[in-house]
Amino acid sequence: MDRHTPEQRRRNMQAVKNKDSKIEIALRKELWARGLRYRKNVKNVFGKPDIAFIGKKVAVFCDSEFWHGYNWEERKADFKSNQDFWIPKIERNIQRDKEVTEKLEADGWTVLRFWGKEIKKNPGKCADRIEKAVKGNMPNYKSIDLFAGIGGIRLGFDRAFGKNIETVFVSEWDENAQKTYKANFSDNFEIAGDITVFDEKDVPEFDICLAGFPCQAFSMAGQRKGFEDNYKGLCRGNLFLDVARICEYHKPKVIFCENVKGLVIHDKGRTFKIICDTFRQLGYTVHHRILNSKDFGVPQNRERIYIVAFRDDIDSTWFRFPQPTNPDTVLKDIMEENPVPAKYYLSETYLQTLKNHKARHAAKGNGFGYEIRGWEDIAGAIVCGGMGRERNLVIDNRQTDLTPTTHIKGEINKEGIRKMTPREWARLQGFPDDFVLPLADTHLYNQFGNSVTVNVIEAIAKKIKEVLDNDNGK
Repeated sequence: MDRHTPEQRRRNMQAVKNKDSKIEIALRKELWARGLRYRKNVKNVFGKPDIAFIGKKVAVFCDSEFWHGYNWEERKADFKSNQDFWIPKIERNIQRDKEVTEKLEADGWTVLRFWGKEIKKNPGKCADRIEKAVKGNMPNYKSIDLFAGIGGIRLGFDRAFGKNIETVFVSEWDENAQKTYKANFSDNFEIAGDITVFDEKDVPEFDICLAGFPCQAFSMAGQRKGFEDNYKGLCRGNLFLDVARICEYHKPKVIFCENVKGLVIHDKGRTFKIICDTFRQLGYTVHHRILNSKDFGVPQNRERIYIVAFRDDIDSTWFRFPQPTNPDTVLKDIMEENPVPAKYYLSETYLQTLKNHKARHAAKGNGFGYEIRGWEDIAGAIVCGGMGRERNLVIDNRQTDLTPTTHIKGEINKEGIRKMTPREWARLQGFPDDFVLPLADTHLYNQFGNSVTVNVIEAIAKKIKEVLDNDNGK
């Protein structure tokens, strides 16, 4: 029982800070350790809560027993001197706390108040209540998936956001990619085809734009014509401008883009500057970084540029791209569990052709040609064309029946050299084993070579979610 007199308690409490008190710091440390990101001493929220989860509308107050009237009806009898001053003062504080709570709750906030003694005794228990309130008030975000391919970017965001994200619009013009997408995602709307002829007004409202706009215009392996590139009547570089016009109309909270590393240096950096400046002119703060897939749990050396643009009214100053999470994965970690069919093994004739091709280039001092990867190594970047397969060959002697099952020239090679399977390519890109592969191998190789690394997308999306969940909602 507290045996201090009211005067002693008053003097003690005068030494307590109005903000960043020991009880606040103790509770904040507990929340931070759980991965809960908050704002402290929030002036622009009614009542100035000590801790606030703005996007989730959860306000937390850390109340000292003396100033906020703990067990007031019993304790106020302890005041023997200056009753005319202290009793009305503390009762005003009690009334103010009540009004703040009622006003915030009327505005849709969840309000949690903790006495200092509660926090001191068990900060973890207090944090349990806060965490439950926060996770029970998670906002739902709506997203659109432009140039969707087979849905790799969407899958990464779905993993990061869980049930708190809903895809409301998908655009992909390649019919084979649409088939794979539909086999893996159940939507109550049809996939839109050519986005260049789709009116932005017909796109549903959304919070997050996912846009893996075509990379061929900026690829290191291509002609790298950028905004002047033309393919089948489509200016592939200019497809970025469709992202811009849709986002200019809808003003989403976030725009997320992925592209090849070559985009950054294309045209001496002018192309990339145009893209970033376009987002800034639309009212967005732009963050970008080159990340390598091999640092995020897949054995593939694949560098890509990732762009995250937050609307300017969202505080993204503390946004950071993710650090490497699992850089030690090797090819044996994605190897098929059972011996693969003979069709994936190279014929002796074709293998000799590859050897001759590599020898010719080696004689000229070039490093072109096929490459065999060890199971303790990582793969090179997988791409759409055949070289994506031929530069990532492996040796696998588990298959004993090497009877040809397809039309090949000569016998199957005796060295155990084979291509990776589409499922192994899917794993190289972070797709789960329950991801349906409905098409012929040729299409699947192209699709996974064209796709994104889901693990990297998920890691970035988690960082985006932290910012959004703590947004001030303006």
